[in-house]
Amino acid sequence: MNDHILLDSAPPVATVTFNRPSQRNAISFVMWHEFADIMQKLDADRSVRAVVITGAGGEAFSAGADIQDFDDYRSDSTKGRGYNGAVNGALKALSEMATPTISMIQGFAVGGGCELAVATDLRIASDDSRMGIPVGKLGISIGHREMRGLVNLVGKGNAMYILLSARLLDAEESLRIGLVNQVVKPDYLHDYTYKLANDIASLAPLSHAVNKLTMQQVQNKPSLENLTKEEDDLPLTQFDTKDYLEGYKAFLEKRRPNFIGE
Repeated sequence: MNDHILLDSAPPVATVTFNRPSQRNAISFVMWHEFADIMQKLDADRSVRAVVITGAGGEAFSAGADIQDFDDYRSDSTKGRGYNGAVNGALKALSEMATPTISMIQGFAVGGGCELAVATDLRIASDDSRMGIPVGKLGISIGHREMRGLVNLVGKGNAMYILLSARLLDAEESLRIGLVNQVVKPDYLHDYTYKLANDIASLAPLSHAVNKLTMQQVQNKPSLENLTKEEDDLPLTQFDTKDYLEGYKAFLEKRRPNFIGE
């Protein structure tokens, strides 16, 4: 890993920072692959209970794909297929994590940067943030995974507005349509986000993981008619965990539970 992506793993909360502030934290082809690897490693680390993703410099979360890569990796459909595979791999690794993820957004979250934020579980934005996916200005379109994530988050109508208008939404509008969960003042963004991350990290990690997986199943099979027995039984698995016994005992004893992820 080079210094374009910084990892600060201080359990229970890890921080991943896009670190190219002079390029508004644009994400290169190599960085998409590196990001996927980082997410997979963090998800396998049981000491990490939440992950915060952000951008360095205060001007941008990420301006998206690095335009400098376009000649080498996106100049035609053959090259574009390889590039889209890298983006898809990063978004897949992020969206399928059992560990809760939070985007801490200040400034611009545009294109691939916005798509990446959409793939996290929660998005906390400063009131000076600007978000959008202006692919219409480049003559390209977004992939199926990005489209599904966007529609699931903000609905078909708002997704079409984001794509067809190619506008950058301010924080107020992003909050109104559900693109972000909370908007705070820039000076309070760090403290608010990490308070939330630590609160999440203090809760039962298996509950988080199963809730995330159950949500994916509901989105993939909204009728619930074709669930396998394993899928149908998934919510019941928590009753056989040590964390459930600890949570139950802690409630009766009126104390804070100590969850171990088992």
